[in-house]
Amino acid sequence: MKKLMPLTFSLFCLLIIACSSEKREDNQISEEREFVPNPQELPEMPVAKLNLGDQAPYFNLPDVSGKYYTLDHFKDAEVLVVKFTCNHCPTAQAYEDRFIQVVDDFEDQNVAFVAISPNSPIGVLPEELGYTDLNDDFVSMQIRHEEKGYNFPYLYDGDVHEYSLAYGPTATPHVFVFDKDRKLTYSGRIDASEKPGTANAEDLRKAIEKAKEGNTMEITPAFGCSIKWAWKNEYTKKVNEEWKKKPVELESLSTEGLKNLLENDSENLLLVNFWATWCGPCIIEFPEFIEIQRMYGGRDFEFVSVSLDNPDQHDKALKFLTSKYSAITNYIMDTDDKYAIIDVVKQDWDGSLPLTLLIEPGGNVAYKVPGTIEPLKLKQAIVDHPMIGRYY
Repeated sequence: MKKLMPLTFSLFCLLIIACSSEKREDNQISEEREFVPNPQELPEMPVAKLNLGDQAPYFNLPDVSGKYYTLDHFKDAEVLVVKFTCNHCPTAQAYEDRFIQVVDDFEDQNVAFVAISPNSPIGVLPEELGYTDLNDDFVSMQIRHEEKGYNFPYLYDGDVHEYSLAYGPTATPHVFVFDKDRKLTYSGRIDASEKPGTANAEDLRKAIEKAKEGNTMEITPAFGCSIKWAWKNEYTKKVNEEWKKKPVELESLSTEGLKNLLENDSENLLLVNFWATWCGPCIIEFPEFIEIQRMYGGRDFEFVSVSLDNPDQHDKALKFLTSKYSAITNYIMDTDDKYAIIDVVKQDWDGSLPLTLLIEPGGNVAYKVPGTIEPLKLKQAIVDHPMIGRYY
């Protein structure tokens, strides 16, 4: 029976996909209803490949507000553009403004646009988020939609990829253009130049015009980040487990050493968090810093923790850091003279914990948070800093 279960589930999913590729007899425009995301582990599934002339597969997916959209929502449009995209991918972010502009430019030309995120959140590592402030989960989609002012529906298909499998996107972003009969007329890139300001969605614009004329355009590769299918999470598990096995150390730091640290004689953007085991907010927010290190640690960035526990509390502080898998540079001050420490830090610090500083090479503080951080705002301050950035 154990050997039959994966096969049975696979056949079940295949039946769903097969049914979803045709217009359903009882298909009605879906009413808004509560949606609760539930990304799941899946066995590997076959991914379709659409050819020119193929019918647009059916879909029925929630947007960021929970409103469900189906293919019939766009039945009156002369052309339908379906873009597969996501929050985290630098290439997807590089094309966001161009796509928004295309939607504006075709506003009065009976062309409909919809975006779908096919990625499973369980398949994305923090190490893959070095060019973003957001994951690919449903809540993050809501944030991105609002912040960028998307002028098109943004739909979620990250639970079991029910409809994305029928379209077969190969990367984010990947656009599909369908004519008035919902036959595929183009699939591939938005344009040939990823860097913002170097192109204007020429391929997509041309494909839309050809579709309006009843013509097709040659399919192109879609360059970008690979699709995070749910069955590709074995590597994610492996890396997460490896991180938990990394050694955690806690070194003593003098006030002179602290002064040198804050001068940041390095080529990295330095994030320093002052904390203590007796500080409740410090304990609660600390795991966020480990995620941030994993996100941006592969770039010109480093996170360092500085404990203000008394020197004789070294073991207690180390025990806490170990429990949070703090495999980064950790310091504990070698003095219990807190005023000497405050005098070194300065920054109008009143001595209350936690304190977080984002320091540029040379010592300039680019971002300061006295008190508890707001993780999203801190991530935005990091990724939008000129030393980091959202694009290649």
